[in-house]
Amino acid sequence: MKIKEHDCVVLTKNLPEESLEAGDVGTVVHIHRGGLAYEVEFVTLAGRTVAVATVEASDVRPVGKRDISHVRELQAA
Repeated sequence: MKIKEHDCVVLTKNLPEESLEAGDVGTVVHIHRGGLAYEVEFVTLAGRTVAVATVEASDVRPVGKRDISHVRELQAA
């Protein structure tokens, strides 16, 4: 499945420098190098942007039909 701008994606690895964990969901805001990397925005459920991170294609996957939301509280940096 090809990932497009505005698609929701799931992070597949931790990004501690961004306070992000595998399983966090973000929105693709830009596609780099024909899909080799993505700019992804991660927001809290209240709508506050936590991070905008550039990730390799292997670091995210499309949201699946059997995925379910789960909440974790963001730890203070």
